[in-house]
Amino acid sequence: MGTPASEEIALYETDGAVAIVTMNRPEKRNALSIPLKRKLVELLRRAEADDDIAVVVLRGAGKSFCAGADISHDPAKDAHRGDGLKTHAYHLETLAFHLTPWELQKPVIASVQGHAMGAGCELAMMCDTTIATENAIFGEPEIRFASIGSAVIMPWIIGPKRARQLLYSGDTISAARAEAIGMINEFVADEKLEARTLKVAHRLAQTGREALRAIKMAINDGIEAQGFRNALKAGVTAVALTHVSTIEQDKAFYEMRDKEGAAAAFRWRNAQFREED
Repeated sequence: MGTPASEEIALYETDGAVAIVTMNRPEKRNALSIPLKRKLVELLRRAEADDDIAVVVLRGAGKSFCAGADISHDPAKDAHRGDGLKTHAYHLETLAFHLTPWELQKPVIASVQGHAMGAGCELAMMCDTTIATENAIFGEPEIRFASIGSAVIMPWIIGPKRARQLLYSGDTISAARAEAIGMINEFVADEKLEARTLKVAHRLAQTGREALRAIKMAINDGIEAQGFRNALKAGVTAVALTHVSTIEQDKAFYEMRDKEGAAAAFRWRNAQFREED
């Protein structure tokens, strides 16, 4: 399951009845640019349409699963600044991207190493099963620069109390903590992630495919009957409002980004949230 050398932003390969979709921007920690999101949708739908495929694995090349949205060029902040309708439409498109693993009839396994941050954390939670390395880190730091993710799924996965704590603070958690609160299914030693992911995927692939699809449909329909999809769409409205508002912390963060780069902006802002002993 080693990642082949390629300049493609996302890769597709198969291992028997398992399709493996790889985010391939390791130099950007697989930050989700618009081209990458669209390519992932294409490849996930390719796996869905292939009758020889029973299970899909979603992973990231390099040291991290996904660092989140690519804010080095953020169309919601730049091209759509000040236009509420265009901003809302952009975030609806982003939500549709995140819902792709959810909407596939086939199970999708997220295989996570390194960071799963922001939109990357949301993407992992949208998958049916998440397996991580013991050193993986999860979180949604957007609140620290006055933003909100487009797919507010966390309350549905770990409950509102824990979701409020993480989303209000922007704090990160370890794989052990993520497993304990139900954000992920299990964690393994770093060197065992690939083998464990494939073992789980191939075991699922031995199950009757119609039965797998029926179980996923029953679970998803039950959650959606509770208002899941409507809640996510309502969340997009709140997200759009923040992106057309003038918020001092947001303005300062992006000024720092434009001046010194995204990494420097994150370091500057995160330093303000360090707790003193």
